Amino acid sequence: MRVILLGNAERQGVLEAVVRLRPKIAKYCTIVAEEFRCEQDLERVEADLAIVFGGDGSILRAAAQMRNRQRPVISVNLGTLGFLATFTPEMLIPTLRDYDVLSLPREEYLMLTCQLWRGEQLVVEKTALNEVAVQSGPPYRVLEVELSVDDERITTYRCDGLILSTPIGSTARILSAGGPILRSDLDAVVISPISAHTLSHRPVVDSANRIYRLLLRSANAPVMLDGQAVATTESGDRIVVQRAPERFKMIKLPGFSYYRTLREKLGWGGRLESVDKNRGKG
Repeated sequence: MRVILLGNAERQGVLEAVVRLRPKIAKYCTIVAEEFRCEQDLERVEADLAIVFGGDGSILRAAAQMRNRQRPVISVNLGTLGFLATFTPEMLIPTLRDYDVLSLPREEYLMLTCQLWRGEQLVVEKTALNEVAVQSGPPYRVLEVELSVDDERITTYRCDGLILSTPIGSTARILSAGGPILRSDLDAVVISPISAHTLSHRPVVDSANRIYRLLLRSANAPVMLDGQAVATTESGDRIVVQRAPERFKMIKLPGFSYYRTLREKLGWGGRLESVDKNRGKG
């Protein structure tokens, strides 16, 4: 099995974990590439699996680097919260040794493509796993952005920013902005304004099969994909967001549960534990 080792070298503990585990990984896999600066285009690398060291940020960068050729990912969590990164370093080698990894259950997640158009010129085209966002930039005036869905004009937002999120992204920036949590395997997009200046503008959930077009009435608005700035708008720019042709693939150990992840990561476990302790009494 051919593997790519990925991670952010600037994150504490990543290189130390790689140095410690690399010889053991090499016993069970052929390491065909290693990339710890988050810069290399991995689309043309011939590999069957990516092992990502770090937290969710490292996974988002790995998805962007693999572009239109997504390989299954084992995520080794060296971060803190880690909704996506589910393996511990201690779990990695036994998994490679004891399982046919490519036959393990995997979750596949919706990704979005984002195009920024300036007149007839395509300025940038990239892929996002969590979200596409446009937000107010210097001099930090109210952002005006008109939203159309499948060529139907919906509304013009006056806000500090607008987020279009995948279900995976619903536990990231959308959660902080007061939006809903979506089950990760849904094919849906959350549209959520940031600090909207009209109280009736609330988060909306729609199908991932639609095409979302944003017309920017404001200049100097950063366009953010998975937390990374990819461009700055001029007034009249258009952003087109739609389903990406590829899906992100994450290896999961048997027994993985989405709601268990939410309970553990968001601290929902207290009441459930109390119910378990009291079960059978009385």
